[in-house]
Amino acid sequence: MSLKQIAIDTLAKNDRGGFTIPTAGLYPYQWNWDSAFVALGIATYDIDRAWSEITTLIEGQWPDGMIPSIIFRSDDPDYFPGPARWGKTPGAIPSTGVSQPPVLATVVRQITSGPQGPARRAEVFDAIFAWHKWFHDARTVDGIVATVHPWETGRDNCPEWNIGLDKMEVAPELPPYTRMDNKHVNPAFRPSQEQYDKYLTIVHFGNSIGWDQRRLTDEGPFLMADPNIHFVLLRADKDLLAMATEIGKPAAVCEQIRAWIAKGEAASDYLWNDELGAFTARDIRTGEFSKGFSNCSALCFYADTGTPDQRRRTADNLRRIAGKVEFMLPSWDPDAPEFEAQRYWCGPLWPQMNYMTALGLAEQGEHDLGQIVRNGLCDAIEKSGFWECFNPLTGEGCVGANFSWTAAVWLSWQHETEQSDVA
Repeated sequence: MSLKQIAIDTLAKNDRGGFTIPTAGLYPYQWNWDSAFVALGIATYDIDRAWSEITTLIEGQWPDGMIPSIIFRSDDPDYFPGPARWGKTPGAIPSTGVSQPPVLATVVRQITSGPQGPARRAEVFDAIFAWHKWFHDARTVDGIVATVHPWETGRDNCPEWNIGLDKMEVAPELPPYTRMDNKHVNPAFRPSQEQYDKYLTIVHFGNSIGWDQRRLTDEGPFLMADPNIHFVLLRADKDLLAMATEIGKPAAVCEQIRAWIAKGEAASDYLWNDELGAFTARDIRTGEFSKGFSNCSALCFYADTGTPDQRRRTADNLRRIAGKVEFMLPSWDPDAPEFEAQRYWCGPLWPQMNYMTALGLAEQGEHDLGQIVRNGLCDAIEKSGFWECFNPLTGEGCVGANFSWTAAVWLSWQHETEQSDVA
């Protein structure tokens, strides 16, 4: 059977009727940015089903505009922390109390190029605009979009977050709990117990304030600036502006988005770590930078931002790292402390990150580097199959097997190749 057919079958097996789970057992719900990437892949063979992936995600939106990181349409005892631990949240469907990198606008713009495109863009525009507004209102501190939880970044245990986590204390009143992730995966590849205690301390605080998002940002125990959220949002704001123009939104709406873009462009310098020659995470309360090049550092190309010198030094770092690993792009710098080739976000390459990085590099003229990043993932998939992430030294699959976004990225790239061959 071809890899293309295996990818389609993987997505079909993970389909739960209008939405797709990342993989059975380990992740039994609808995840925010997973669904966006899943839609990208399904759109290559069934645009109507891809569209339902978008609309079912939006069904979980909160009244304040936030689209949560996880939508809980059931209470699966095999997953923790589920809806009971997150408590009462204000959306129409039980959910987490934090969000995830907002790739939705970019994906919607990409998959709605056909005859129904304008109507579909118009159908979801207001919801996506409200989500972006939420980021710019509820999560912005001194001009930079912040994050209140490592889970919100999508890069859970990346060593970048240790700066903020190390300053935290575990809540003394933290209710006891039993982790379920280690039941499905080797604990050596997952976040540590101390990290989990601190993740749940943030959840405990959010629940205690009724998930008041402005208070969570201003008063919560963790507050950092994340290049992933920053660059993804900046790119998404640009795609949202393009859609607003295409579907004839009022001038005031377009001006609001332009203001967000200007703010995002100006804020990029806040994340520039001149010592490393890289965009890195930063603790907002202390100003401290993280100490390694991550797999979101090069998303400056995806967002089309950064000075020529910042881009040149970023590209130099990519070339350096390419000489250290067999399969690009590792999630953490192999030359930095705490690199672990198979521990979740401490080293493995991640399909969705490779997708965005390769796309940005190609769009900005760094074609050779873009191809190296693209080939790294394709070679790992061809060697090991559709895993959640991959060991960048060996190409071995890590954490979750039969993974949806890996299959979806593969399908998207194969479709691009087929289209270019026809052209």
